[in-house]
Amino acid sequence: MKHFIDGLLLLAALAAFPFGSIAMETGQEHCGLEHPCSLGDRGYHVLAPDDWDGETALPLLLHFHGWMRDGALIVRHQRIASATRKRGVLLVAPNGIGKTWNFWQSASRDVPFAASVIDDVAKVYPIDREKIFVSGYSYGGAMAWRFVCQQGDGVAALLAISGSIRQDTRCPEAPDEVRHVHGLSDTVMDFPVGPDADITYPVALWRGQYECSDATEDGPWQARSFLTFERSSWDCARGRVTLDIHPGGHFIPHGWIARQLDQLLSLPNSYP
Repeated sequence: MKHFIDGLLLLAALAAFPFGSIAMETGQEHCGLEHPCSLGDRGYHVLAPDDWDGETALPLLLHFHGWMRDGALIVRHQRIASATRKRGVLLVAPNGIGKTWNFWQSASRDVPFAASVIDDVAKVYPIDREKIFVSGYSYGGAMAWRFVCQQGDGVAALLAISGSIRQDTRCPEAPDEVRHVHGLSDTVMDFPVGPDADITYPVALWRGQYECSDATEDGPWQARSFLTFERSSWDCARGRVTLDIHPGGHFIPHGWIARQLDQLLSLPNSYP
């Protein structure tokens, strides 16, 4: 009887964990939200979408946290996690060493680590390899740029927020599409205005690599009434580039990640 009762208690405890907190591998503690999933001497967090059936292959958003943050914040962040949960997207948030990232040089230790995170997650979750998105904010935005620069082949889109690498960087690889958002009043990772006051300079690297020509000015749009974006886009010989500019500072704009996922996944625009 004792073993039977213990078994019922164990089942009840397991049921209390959402998909994002399941044990990632045999013998590993429950991980995902509060507790990182271990990978070597590092870790990452993961959150499955609402109403997932446990079988359908999932699009994946790999998001790099900002400076002095960690993946536990990301999988609970309203402007990130709420967007993935409601769109059938698996959210994966690696932890940087010392809560930061090494994105300055091409030989970043964080690039192979992040790639191994995706492979580790795929041991448990069925991943749609044609719908891998890479995102990040601030230092994490710069890390997302570095990741796709070094290992972007096979990445469907870069979704970068208020952070990038030098625009004269030479990238051996590239994602299929780049989407970047930046505030004109950003004083943390300053808006990178180019020569002759070129405000499309934040995506100059990709415009050159993709062999883009003239921009299309798509005009203003809003995810929320209190913030207006001005969008420029380029349909290029080797990919697509989108730049959203807003008048604000250094933050993750409400609804921006959600809107990008809606468009990339051919879903109706909604918030969050």
